[in-house]
Amino acid sequence: MTPSFDTYRQVRDATQALVAGLADADLTPQSAEFASPGKWHLAHTTWFFEQFVLAPHAAGYRRFDERFGFLFNSYYNAVGPRHDRPLRGLLTRPSLDEVRAWRTHVDQAMHDFLGGRPAPAAGALVELGLHHEQQHQELILTDLLHLFAQNPLRPAVRALPAAPVVAGARTLDWVDFPGGEVEIGHAGDSFAFDLELPRHRVCLRPFRLASRPVSNRDWCDFIAADGYADPSLWLSDGWDIVRAERWRAPLYWEPAADAGTDRLAMTLAGLQPLDPDAPVAHVSFFEADAYARWAGKRLPTEFEWEFAARGLPVAGNFVEGGLWRPAAAGAPPGQGPRQMFGDVWEWTASPYVAYPGFRPAPGAVGEYNGKFMNGQYVLRGGSCASPRSHLRASYRNFFQPLQRWQFSGLRLAEDA
Repeated sequence: MTPSFDTYRQVRDATQALVAGLADADLTPQSAEFASPGKWHLAHTTWFFEQFVLAPHAAGYRRFDERFGFLFNSYYNAVGPRHDRPLRGLLTRPSLDEVRAWRTHVDQAMHDFLGGRPAPAAGALVELGLHHEQQHQELILTDLLHLFAQNPLRPAVRALPAAPVVAGARTLDWVDFPGGEVEIGHAGDSFAFDLELPRHRVCLRPFRLASRPVSNRDWCDFIAADGYADPSLWLSDGWDIVRAERWRAPLYWEPAADAGTDRLAMTLAGLQPLDPDAPVAHVSFFEADAYARWAGKRLPTEFEWEFAARGLPVAGNFVEGGLWRPAAAGAPPGQGPRQMFGDVWEWTASPYVAYPGFRPAPGAVGEYNGKFMNGQYVLRGGSCASPRSHLRASYRNFFQPLQRWQFSGLRLAEDA
């Protein structure tokens, strides 16, 4: 189904709202090769609609600036050459004002295009473009957090509300699942990325899943037990990174100036006291796997996670709530797993590979997911920076096992 212009407008406006009040100086620098400037995200998502929707499908459309295709193509080799990713932070031009003018130009053209009853194939590209932009909304926030964390002033991207205080947040129960032959993958006619398909059958052994994610308090116990110094807990590549990078805690954790106070953590609201009962965030797959081994448990497979999440409402702490950091959530015992959606992406034990029968889409958009099915692990559930409407039980995120600048955490599992 082709999205309406109102739906298109809502997604585009939500992107702009994330960077409201920020200057060109905030949105131009690039803090690391794996991150991108906020201005680049604003431009790249606009390029997507111009490149894949308007240029080939809107009669008479004229590109805003022919040079921008080279600057803001991300990784689509079929489209042509592109500016090197590590150099995105050097694009002081075009200015933020010029990028916003380009967004306006494209939005006006999309208004006319969507009002003209586009062909179903073009409408499907619009829908893909909107979900693509929602992915970049999350990246805008995680990349801004990484950028601002490099500043010794530890500035805030925005003043944010305090996290709610809840009862029962420390309670951890185990939820039993029977296993058996189950269907995995997206079902129905609603939108899904190609990597969520085809739906197929998987055989699961009976298993148990922790009722909540691992918390900051739990992680402090791992640190106190010298978990970062015990090579027996780590995969070989993970141990090499721990030693090379001198990891001793999750990314953004800092000791308090006063030894008698709690730890601090860099957030989008600046340096804040660490909430002990919030889900731990900004840990790599290697850290998650080591913690699970230390706890005598394991990470769930992505199939176990999806089976456990099926039928649960997509409700939780998302970007729309405005908290922009993980928060504790209490629940009475015996109510099943909680915080399956939102707060933190949960690492699974599953490598990111194709489902049986997967075929990438023809053309350049076929490069969207398929070519990254190597050397990465699957995360599930979304985070406090994810748009709620973007998520579902079958959604698969993926990152390299050493990455931890995303809101990535974990939930424990064990065999029944």
